[in-house]
Amino acid sequence: MSTKSNQHGPTMVTLAEPRGFCAGVERAIEIVEKALEHFGAPVYVKHEIVHNNHVVSTLRDKGAIFVDEIYEIPTGARVIMSAHGVSLMVRDQARDRNLEVFDATCPLVTKVHAEVKKLAASGFEIIMIGHQGHPEVEGTMGQLKSGILLIENKEQVAKLKPANPSKLAYVTQTTLSTDDTADIISSLRIRFPDIQGPKISDICYATQNRQDAVKLLAAEVDLVLVVGSPTSSNSNRLREVAEKYGAEAYLIDGAEDLNPIWLQKHSRIGVTAGASAPESLVQKLLTAIKGLGASSVRILPGAKEHVRFPLPKSLADKKQNLPL
Repeated sequence: MSTKSNQHGPTMVTLAEPRGFCAGVERAIEIVEKALEHFGAPVYVKHEIVHNNHVVSTLRDKGAIFVDEIYEIPTGARVIMSAHGVSLMVRDQARDRNLEVFDATCPLVTKVHAEVKKLAASGFEIIMIGHQGHPEVEGTMGQLKSGILLIENKEQVAKLKPANPSKLAYVTQTTLSTDDTADIISSLRIRFPDIQGPKISDICYATQNRQDAVKLLAAEVDLVLVVGSPTSSNSNRLREVAEKYGAEAYLIDGAEDLNPIWLQKHSRIGVTAGASAPESLVQKLLTAIKGLGASSVRILPGAKEHVRFPLPKSLADKKQNLPL
């Protein structure tokens, strides 16, 4: 039952737990930092390594060069593939330019790539649930030359025209809304009773945990501030979940985007962060909120995360091969 109140008393802040960096993001950022440490600048990165303006700016200052297309990278240079994953075509382009590739694709995205290839090899046509134009979706769909269709919402299920409805499977983008995705899957199963799905949800543990935490947070506060960049899918989903569960919500890059009027309207403030947003931005936001009169900060208990993904062996071993 919600503990919300319309009375405007002292401003109190509640922090969601967990929030911020996930294991895949930590690994991707560490890969760029290690590459810069081992080889020096510049190191090229295909797409933003993760969707956070602060992270990208910090790495750019250290010597990372972010590119949209492989042809922008000099022949024989080093390139890091972003956490979102890339298509087979991009890998072919990198090979054609004789690039040394370090793969920062999140292992949970790589799992979906493997699912897609296995399903296709078994003769399934594949439905991908995701957001058109998102690099993860482009990378996953790009594991195949054909036989994979994209839908973004349950309304599009009725328009699907698979070649063989009895040989159909679905996969999902890893950073979707768990509630919305469940609705789409339900619609798929109603229309295509034989459709196959992954044994374990493709939506990653961090996305699930952060959305669950925001559902609890939204029941306790009137306003939820989500620290994350506009391009971040999982951060946008957190804002949507907060609104769906009854709170006013805003997605902000950091303390510089805090609007004092929000705190004049609300005294119960919730704060969380997308999986690509560093904790330092959360702490700066808390400092700004305290400067506007917040009297207390508490953490709402939530799931504990202990996941860590190892670096690619090719990069982890590089230190041993450096010249003296």
